[in-house]
Amino acid sequence: MDLPSAWQPYRCSDEVKAIPFCPFCRSGYGPESTRILEWGGNDAGDLLHIRCGNCLNSVIARVQSSSAGVSSVGLVTDLDYAEVGRFSKAPPISTDDVLDIHSLLQDDRLLFSQLAVT
Repeated sequence: MDLPSAWQPYRCSDEVKAIPFCPFCRSGYGPESTRILEWGGNDAGDLLHIRCGNCLNSVIARVQSSSAGVSSVGLVTDLDYAEVGRFSKAPPISTDDVLDIHSLLQDDRLLFSQLAVT
């Protein structure tokens, strides 16, 4: 995912109204709170990063407009706009990665030996 080089507020008022306020402090969002992570050039809709100007918590949201209306799905995150871009370029976490971490956390000696290596 390539992030836009310049900050641009999200100007589509119907989509912003789909996520009208912060889930933490209930402060209203405005267009200046929202950055575009991915334009919805396909049926998936737009991917937005919304940061509350009051409590500074963030939401990543997928917003889709259709003839039936506007729908959105949000995910609370502690990632800022730049971090989302950085992590989106990382390789996906595999099932084997999860199992390796689980095994590592079960064995203190193995965990500390791995920590000493890095």
